[in-house]
Amino acid sequence: MSTIKKEVILKSVALMTGIESEVKVCPSDKKGIRFHYNNKSVEADINNVVSTEHCTVIGNSEIKVMLIEHFMAACAICKIDSLDVYLTHYEMPILDGSSKNWVDAFTKAGINNPDETLCSVKEPLYYLNGKTHLVVLPADKLNITYGVNFKHKDLNNRWVNFNGENIEEIIKARTFGYLSELEMLQKAGYARGASLENTVGLTDDGYTTDLNSEYEPAKHKILDLTGDFYLAGCNILNFKGEIIVKEAGHSVHCIVAKELKNKLIREA
Repeated sequence: MSTIKKEVILKSVALMTGIESEVKVCPSDKKGIRFHYNNKSVEADINNVVSTEHCTVIGNSEIKVMLIEHFMAACAICKIDSLDVYLTHYEMPILDGSSKNWVDAFTKAGINNPDETLCSVKEPLYYLNGKTHLVVLPADKLNITYGVNFKHKDLNNRWVNFNGENIEEIIKARTFGYLSELEMLQKAGYARGASLENTVGLTDDGYTTDLNSEYEPAKHKILDLTGDFYLAGCNILNFKGEIIVKEAGHSVHCIVAKELKNKLIREA
């Protein structure tokens, strides 16, 4: 088991609800990552995903926890598999919109026994639906290629790559959205906590803020994939395989992750 050496507390506004959210993350000697809210709990498991509309939500008959993907990505990046997470609100804080604050906090707290177990698949997994696809192939080492096709000059038919070496660019890749759609989303009850401090806005001719790296919004999709796949026990940083994704999102990530959970091979 891998856990942190001491508790971590972080807080900020929640992206969807706009409500202040504080999280206390505690070391655990029990395998698994569990979220606790109002004296109820749910385990971070792909089979507990109850919604993928705008973000990944896990839950059961007693509890739901929203927007866990950036936190789960940080756990994967830090190779942590055992934590107890206590929330004051049912949505995780957005912080800066990436996984950087979580990774920094875990690193500062210290990590016991990072999980270096390699994993792989024996046969390909496919999701194909029109313009959307997600393919997982056996390979000797990790390589992820992710394609987006947004209505934006830099992100139209744009492909980005991750092979484990440019990890800082993935960690720092912030959530994003079309600035022109913000008012509509907020009226519908979403993105009420979005701001220049936590979201990259896509405008007609650029962005609302300087980017942390080239094509940052496309790289954020890889961060989302990392968090969603970790719900299936697949740590992308320990994965030996080729992953090719085109115009997908949380829903497709989680569909494939459910299949992946049953076919994942762990190497001794």
